[in-house]
Amino acid sequence: MAPPAKRCLIGGNWKCNGTVRQVEELINTLNSGSKYPMSSEVVIAVPALQLQNCKAKFASDIAVSSQDVCIKDGVGAYTGEISAKLLVDSGITWTLTGHSERRTGFGIPGETSEVVGKKTKVAIDNGMSVIACIGEKIEERESGATMAVCSEQLSALKAELTESDWAKVVIAYEPVWAIGTGKSATPPMAEETHSQIRDWLCENISPEVAQATRIIYGGSVKGATATGLISCPNIDGFLVGGASLLPEFKDIINSSTMK
Repeated sequence: MAPPAKRCLIGGNWKCNGTVRQVEELINTLNSGSKYPMSSEVVIAVPALQLQNCKAKFASDIAVSSQDVCIKDGVGAYTGEISAKLLVDSGITWTLTGHSERRTGFGIPGETSEVVGKKTKVAIDNGMSVIACIGEKIEERESGATMAVCSEQLSALKAELTESDWAKVVIAYEPVWAIGTGKSATPPMAEETHSQIRDWLCENISPEVAQATRIIYGGSVKGATATGLISCPNIDGFLVGGASLLPEFKDIINSSTMK
């Protein structure tokens, strides 16, 4: 099913990057591109150390996101965590959940889909919007298991969320094999999976949620590839890693005018 036109979400994920000097340069570069087209909603996930700095200095049309959120609600004895309540109290109303580096990184068993679902629910219950990341590894892609993997990850969200909660969710389809590798799904490959994800939402949540939910693509998106990808009917924007640290990120933001 093809979705109606909606405002694109262009997300950046700086990951664990950004010295004080580099962040100031990035802020100046991004602010020099404002005002961005109304067709782009720009949300940038920055390291926790830079959340308040970026919130204070970004132009008004650039929102700041946390890169993760604590599974525990409220505040308390959760050393090293940042809770949704603390984020909202400091004016941060976006977060990522389920990024592949949280699911599988650091050489230890990562977050399960159940954990991702619970984090997403906690964030939404505290008034946040969530970019929830899903995607398959290369061996899963090659074995034809892409949608089986995505369905399992989506089902964990469904288990926690009410239908109305989905209004606060953006799905980021990020094939793990394309993150930080320089490889990117071709527009037909990405569109096929995005269409299947939208069909899953239609069948398992509701047609209304499927139509309204933004499904964005992440995986080595660059200025040179953004136009071809954004022209696909079911691709509603991007979650950009490495290129969000480069001047070409402004070209990716502006690609939404091709939608």
